[in-house]
Amino acid sequence: MNQYDRSKGEAKFDEVYCGDLGALPAPGVSPFIDYMLETLFGVLWQDATLSIRERRLLLLGVLAAQGEDAALAIHLRAAVKRGELTAAQLQAMATFLTQYVGYPRGSRLFRIVGDVCATAPT
Repeated sequence: MNQYDRSKGEAKFDEVYCGDLGALPAPGVSPFIDYMLETLFGVLWQDATLSIRERRLLLLGVLAAQGEDAALAIHLRAAVKRGELTAAQLQAMATFLTQYVGYPRGSRLFRIVGDVCATAPT
């Protein structure tokens, strides 16, 4: 018997991403997705020590440093949609992170932040 609870992970995944990432594969179809849902979202994201917002801020820094534009856009949209960050906070975050990730990555971050802010509900 599996010690992890995929359904708990699925619920947290939908909460973190506001249900915007579409349908997940059925259990057993993708061992990678199963493991991610069971452990990353079923255990780590469930830990109340850090809030979703706090985890997301950490992730945004990591994703900006890695130049992961697609994942950055997903997390920025979810942060705005969940009310975790405002447009002004996104701009301040991009300015701050640029000093650490460098100007080439920072300029891409500003482009993504601009796109997210332009399409965010007001």
